[in-house]
Amino acid sequence: MPRPAAVTLTVVQGQLEQTEFAFEERTTCLMGRAGDCHPRLPDDDYHRTVSRHHCLLDINPPDACIRDFGSRNGTYLNGHKIGQRDEGQTPEQGAATAFREHRLSDGDELRIGRTVFRITIRGEQSGPAVVRCVSCGREESAEPGARPGDHLCATCRTEPQAAAELLLDLARTGDGELQGISGYRLLRELGRGGMGAVYLARHQATGREVALKVMLPRVATNQVARTRFLREVLVTQDLRHPNIATLHDAGFANGTFYLTTEFCTGGSLDRFHACRGDRLPVPEAVRLYAQALEGLEHAHARSVIHRDISPSNILLHQEAGGPPTARISDFGIAKAFDLAGLSGLTRTGATAGKPSFVPRQQVVDFRRATPAMDLWSLAASLYWTLTGDVPRDFTSDQDPWLLVLRAPAVPIRERAPHIPHALAEVIDHALTEEPRIGFETCADLRQALLAAL
Repeated sequence: MPRPAAVTLTVVQGQLEQTEFAFEERTTCLMGRAGDCHPRLPDDDYHRTVSRHHCLLDINPPDACIRDFGSRNGTYLNGHKIGQRDEGQTPEQGAATAFREHRLSDGDELRIGRTVFRITIRGEQSGPAVVRCVSCGREESAEPGARPGDHLCATCRTEPQAAAELLLDLARTGDGELQGISGYRLLRELGRGGMGAVYLARHQATGREVALKVMLPRVATNQVARTRFLREVLVTQDLRHPNIATLHDAGFANGTFYLTTEFCTGGSLDRFHACRGDRLPVPEAVRLYAQALEGLEHAHARSVIHRDISPSNILLHQEAGGPPTARISDFGIAKAFDLAGLSGLTRTGATAGKPSFVPRQQVVDFRRATPAMDLWSLAASLYWTLTGDVPRDFTSDQDPWLLVLRAPAVPIRERAPHIPHALAEVIDHALTEEPRIGFETCADLRQALLAAL
């Protein structure tokens, strides 16, 4: 059986010579002298030319990229400087300079300060020279380091509706792996994101309506990644609560993952927010988020962490004549997709997102997830719902991941002075990150929000 792909950094020059840092799974790493870095260099005189947060490694074996964070003395790849803030600039000014990412290859040498790392990539040459798209059949030359497995071409990855229609066609032929979506047809698109789209689908015989989500991997999908992702997703299938959108089924075929969930008639909170003029009344917003916290509490009690809460995955369901009810969807799905390596490199390059609703702790430790991280993201979502702004000031020329590490949330009344003082204090406390996130349990945050009205 072939060994899994891996990226290894070996110190070949410096006080830590022969020290190795090996990565066989999807991860991101901060390199520098700060205590939250890995690889971490000692905070001593020998390593003084290394910044506390020096650079970012984005690893999805066998792929890896590096980006400098505007360090004082620069990062060097094979002797060429790939990032350094200008002389006289502060760390904050250097962080506002966006340095491009650089792909790492087997045998590269990376220098930060007086320490040199040699890059070893196992599995880089294990893929095919030519790949065929499992959806359209098109053949194309493989990129360096292409992985074996089910491959989708760049064109098919941008056409989620075609992927969804093809899955439903295959289901009609009796494909056993697609039994969960057999008999459905698409009605309309409900939403779209970087990895796919969600559609309203109706069963032709029963009239049952579901939300059908298709997710299109950016890399070839092998059996290990497929099993890992579906195992993580199906853990949430047993969550049953009035404030959680039920997951019915999940599967994979033709290079595409699919999920069916309960259809919520009111759509996502971000769309509802836009229809209401980009700002909800305080009592209504707090009521909806208190409901979301009840669903989240149910999940946390069963050791299920969401890991990606934002207004787009807080859904609203509305019975005829009644007020909307909040239901959280997509528990762990985006993070599981990323951890299985299916998103490609997401902290650098074209697919890098903006961490608008991500706490500092989640950037420092990519693989770790705690209930408190969910609470920070939910409080950040409430902040956005009340103000129309995210808690941090992101700018186009500043590295967003470094900003999360260094910039605290802007107090909410600086965005929206109409927010009642008592409620502002609760939200600001919920968005603290040092030395720890303000609230640790859903019950405490929910009670504090309701008491502040």
